[in-house]
Amino acid sequence: MNHFKKKIWIIASLLVALTLLAACGNNKDSAENGQSEAQTPSEQNSGTEAKPDAEATTERTLTDAMGHVVKIPAEPKRVIASYLEDNLVALGITPAAQWSVNGGSVQDYLQEYLKDVPTIEHDLPFEAVASFQPDLLIMDSASMVEGNKYSQYDKIAPTYVVGTEVNNDWREELMQVGEIFNMKEEAQAALDKYEQKAKDAKEQIQQGIGGESAAAIWLVGGKLFVVSETLSSGAVMYGDLGLAVPNVVKEISASATGNWSSISLEKLAELDADHLFFINSDGEGAEVLQDPLWANIPAVKNGNIYEYGKETSWLYTGTIANTQIIDDVLESLVK
Repeated sequence: MNHFKKKIWIIASLLVALTLLAACGNNKDSAENGQSEAQTPSEQNSGTEAKPDAEATTERTLTDAMGHVVKIPAEPKRVIASYLEDNLVALGITPAAQWSVNGGSVQDYLQEYLKDVPTIEHDLPFEAVASFQPDLLIMDSASMVEGNKYSQYDKIAPTYVVGTEVNNDWREELMQVGEIFNMKEEAQAALDKYEQKAKDAKEQIQQGIGGESAAAIWLVGGKLFVVSETLSSGAVMYGDLGLAVPNVVKEISASATGNWSSISLEKLAELDADHLFFINSDGEGAEVLQDPLWANIPAVKNGNIYEYGKETSWLYTGTIANTQIIDDVLESLVK
C-alpha cells in the first residue's frame, strides 16, 4: 500500500504525509504481491543470511552509489535497511528493525511479514541504530547520509548507499539489494514474476475497459493529493498497466517534486478520469466527502470510485507493494 519515487519515503498519517510529500518515496514503479504473489520468507531464504554458496561464505567488497568501498559481512544477520523493507521481504530477509514515523506509523502492507520486527524512526537516530547492534546498514538514498552522517553510521556498521536520488528506480533498487546479499538470481526471479503479472493484468484490463483512464487520490489530514504520472502507484497504473492518464494528472505531474502532489477540491472536480482510486486515511467522517464539489467529480458521479484505507500499499512502491496495487486494480476494474 512510487518511496517517502524526489522520494522522501512515504507516510502513514498527516505526519507520514509530510514525509511522503517531501518525496513519498522511491521511483519504483511495480511490485510483487506480498500475500499471494510474492514469495514469502519461508518460501525463500529465511532470516537475513545471504545466499549459501562459496562466494557468500566470505566477506565481499562492493562499491555503493556514492563511491564508498563497503565490506559486506559474509552472512549479515542484523540488517537495518529503513524504507527498503519491501526489497528485503521479497528476498526472504527479515530486518533487525523496520521503518516507522513516531514509532507508530509503519508500512502496514508488509506487516504480514514484519509484525514482530521492532520499529526505528525513519531518520535513523544514531543511538537508536546502535542499540540494535546491526552488522550491516543499507541506506535508500544519498540524502539519508548527507553531511557527516555517513561516517557516523559507518562507525556503527558497514554502510551501503543504494542510490543517489530520493526517487530511485524500484527495479534497479531491488537488483542492487539482491547484489548486496549475493542474491541476484532471486532478485531477478522476483522481478520476472512481477513483469509477467503486470503483462497479464494489462491484457485483462484492455479486454475489460479498453483505453479508459484512471487516477489515484489520497485524502490525509483533510488535504487531497494526486499521485504523479511516473512515480509510485502512478507508474503502476500508467506505465505497467497501460491505463490512460487524465489531463489533470498530466498537468500536475509536469511540475511534481514527489510521488503525491497537492490538489484542490476545485481542481479535482475537473478531473477527467473514468475511474478513481481513493486512498482515505481520514475515514468516513471526512469533511471533504460532504462537499458538493466532491459529488460532482465525474468518476464519483458515475459510481466508478474504489476506496482503500491507509493500510493500503498504494502509498508505497516495490515488488510487493506494486503487486498488491495490481491486484486492487484488477479487482476494481475487471468484473
